[in-house]
Amino acid sequence: MTKVPHHSAAKVPDHTVTKGHSVTKGHTVTKGRTARNVALLAELFPACVTETRDPDGSVRTAIDLDLLRTELGEHLVEGPRERFHLDWPGKRDALLAANRPAGRALRPERDSSEDFDGTRNLFIEGDNLDALRLLQETYLSKVKVIYIDPPYNTGSDRFVYPDRFRERADDFRVRTGLRGNLATDGRFHSNWLSMMYQRLTLARTLLREDGVLLVSINDVEAAHLRRICDEIFGEANFLTQFVWLNEGNVDQQSTIKGMHEYVLAYARDLPRLGRPAIIDPNIADESKLFNDRIENSITKNGPANPESVITLPAGFPAWFDDGEITPRDDRYPKILDPITVRNGRLTAKARLRSGWSSRNLLELFIANGCTPILDAKGRTTTFALTDRGAIYYAKHREPDAGHVVSVLRNMGTTQQNSSMLAGWGIEFSYPKPVFLIEFLIRTFTAPHDDALVLDFFAGSATTAHAVFRANAADGGNRRFVLVQYPEPCPGFGTIAELARERIRRCGTEVADSPHHERWRRDVGFRSLRIDAPSLRDTPPEVRQEDLAAHADRAAPGRTDEDLLFDVLIRFGVDPAGHIARDRIAGHDVFAAGDLLACLSAAPPYTPELFTEVARRRPARMVLRDAGFTGDELRINAERLLGPGIDLRVL
Repeated sequence: MTKVPHHSAAKVPDHTVTKGHSVTKGHTVTKGRTARNVALLAELFPACVTETRDPDGSVRTAIDLDLLRTELGEHLVEGPRERFHLDWPGKRDALLAANRPAGRALRPERDSSEDFDGTRNLFIEGDNLDALRLLQETYLSKVKVIYIDPPYNTGSDRFVYPDRFRERADDFRVRTGLRGNLATDGRFHSNWLSMMYQRLTLARTLLREDGVLLVSINDVEAAHLRRICDEIFGEANFLTQFVWLNEGNVDQQSTIKGMHEYVLAYARDLPRLGRPAIIDPNIADESKLFNDRIENSITKNGPANPESVITLPAGFPAWFDDGEITPRDDRYPKILDPITVRNGRLTAKARLRSGWSSRNLLELFIANGCTPILDAKGRTTTFALTDRGAIYYAKHREPDAGHVVSVLRNMGTTQQNSSMLAGWGIEFSYPKPVFLIEFLIRTFTAPHDDALVLDFFAGSATTAHAVFRANAADGGNRRFVLVQYPEPCPGFGTIAELARERIRRCGTEVADSPHHERWRRDVGFRSLRIDAPSLRDTPPEVRQEDLAAHADRAAPGRTDEDLLFDVLIRFGVDPAGHIARDRIAGHDVFAAGDLLACLSAAPPYTPELFTEVARRRPARMVLRDAGFTGDELRINAERLLGPGIDLRVL
């Protein structure tokens, strides 16, 4: 039986790069996390890079561990040596699962969406581990806030992230390596930790350098969660462990009534995280935190602030127009010389003795001719003498100054939010309060930062509701990506369907309520579903009689738009971005970002298509192999496009 290469491969190799173009055949997939890690190691330790041959004969880049050990020397810990770390059965398998490349695809579902073409929000239905793998290229280092409310470890067999909707529980457990989690099982904590570890490992790579992870958790796994976050994010990037007071139903008798949960917060890179720009809503209106001007005395005595003499020059400002202050030694600051003030200025120099909290800054103010200076936080600062002989500073508060405390009070209760959902005909147990999530989002995002918020345990879609409310309040342009598994749910079929209905209902309510004049009123969402890839793999060799079956790689029943979203994910183009439809030289074309895609095989491609695309100068062009009726146009395609356009053929 004779085997021949697919589609005249003798004339068109699987991968050719000529004049700045690449014509690619076969299954193109996004790089997995492992491939990126190898690339990072190669950059740090180029001497450790080598090549190895896979069983199929292909050559790939690899890391020489022996050389890497030599490079790291005494900083390497191996084997059974004692070290400080958290370990559990299944941890290694969880990490391997996280590092596997994405083998799934996102399919658009217009009928389940709201304003599919106009919105910038995404709702993804499917396993969140698959979703996190798929989003690695598209949203790598682009997410500002990740908020998740994962399933708590209750000791029941239902703790694990729900089994695939169309897959038996046993099959899912074999596939993921996760098993039951009864309290009597020795893997009571291990299963939950494995589930979280692989997802948080992938989530970290999606955060911006100034991004934040927020995880709701209770007492059962709070300590363990913090340990694995220390490992994944680095202990130095721990921000805080918020205590949320869930002050709902407290009249049930118990030994100790639990009234709180936690929100664990980690930064991607703590030094890059700006100060929150929101003030805790429990702060009284008369608080000085709301004053544009901060005033305080710099008199401060103690071991860290020993007495010293400061000389105020003539012309030093005072907060009174005219007057005299006589020398004194009975209280601080001690006044060593008579002070005379005329027209709000000292008429002669005077010495004062005390401990001082801002002596260096005061001396800078004096050296600057008693004109305003900037403190370490960039605030305009002045100093002046009061009629009681004290030296005060005055600082102008930044417009985005904030004040957040670690105990979150009066943020709503689960009972209140259950009642709100019930009013929309939605029954859901223990939804997180929308005001709690809104407060957290506004704490760590700026209104006009185009911040992306990710929630991959979406539940009833409280996070989407919170994003809508935050934007409506301050005119922001935040957007969200939500992921929810289609777990069966009475009344709605699945929780994913319930979540989409919640987004529709809350979006309408927020849009119809008073809101900021600059708000764009984007309360839609583009619904995508995780499915098998729309493009099938092409075997490296195909039998003569099977050539026709492999002429088109599109999976049966897939539309051009299905293929487009497969392409967007493969090439790292935002699936929530604007997608324009156009017609070029008689062919339907999609334009997304810097990419043009002609994914219909009919009519066949013509030279005029390439000539017109060359005139438009996209960065990339993607075509279907089945659109070429012969080898001549395919071979000449790059010449027709001209230099600088990356051509991909699927």
